[in-house]
Amino acid sequence: ERSFHPEIGTQVHYLLFENFSSAVKLAMERTIIDSIEKYEPRVRLIDVQIEESVDTNDLIVNIIFTLKNTSNPVTISTLISRVR
Repeated sequence: ERSFHPEIGTQVHYLLFENFSSAVKLAMERTIIDSIEKYEPRVRLIDVQIEESVDTNDLIVNIIFTLKNTSNPVTISTLISRVR
């Protein structure tokens, strides 16, 4: 997401307080995939994986991609916490 550009980014923050189910997981993955494909032309997306940590009420998002001119996959992992 970018400041002062609400049209850029994902809608993940709207899904954070939903009961985590396979449907919510698919919606999160889809919104991340759509955002990367729309706003990041320099990468070829391989996969988006979301893991739930039940004990800490967190989500771990792994984004796997390659840069357009390379073949080495890159994995970015980020922790999303549901703060109340």
